[in-house]
Amino acid sequence: PRYSQKTIDAFLDNDISGFYDVNDLMDGGTSTEEAIAIMRERKGDKWADILDYYIKNFRDSLTGIVPGARVLVDDLKAAGIGVWGLSNWEASLFHVAEEQCDILQKLDGKLVSGFVKLRKPHKEIYDAALKEFGIKADGALFIDDKAMNIVGSNAAGIRGVRFQDPVKLRELLIANGVNIPDVQ
Repeated sequence: PRYSQKTIDAFLDNDISGFYDVNDLMDGGTSTEEAIAIMRERKGDKWADILDYYIKNFRDSLTGIVPGARVLVDDLKAAGIGVWGLSNWEASLFHVAEEQCDILQKLDGKLVSGFVKLRKPHKEIYDAALKEFGIKADGALFIDDKAMNIVGSNAAGIRGVRFQDPVKLRELLIANGVNIPDVQ
């Protein structure tokens, strides 16, 4: 990598670089060019230049699919359960995730924050997802790794479950009557 671990750690410290604030703006529809300019204005050239480098090399930041998630999605779909994606993601970078994470192609539909200019955990994006996917809140289950997004789904009337790992999620689904194969 071009930057030392110390510099990367500082970049990922929002109090120092403002990265997560600017990332939220991008997830909400701000272009990467605007985000770099905002960071340059708020935090200076050093952090703006690192953000530019991060965006240009975004592919390298993706770590891949959570082990076991692909099998769980396949099993849910085989059981006739609809599986959709709702993601906070910058619009111009989402294609990178689609190229590297083939599990996204298996979903019945996707709603991406950067395209609709709405962002989790705000209620409006959950409402937009329900409408887009043609499903009702009381029959849906929202799964996310961030607690604040679960709070948002609950506010929209969608039961939310915090994702820990595919095995625990599979066990929870089976315990709640979803007919998918149990862990052997």
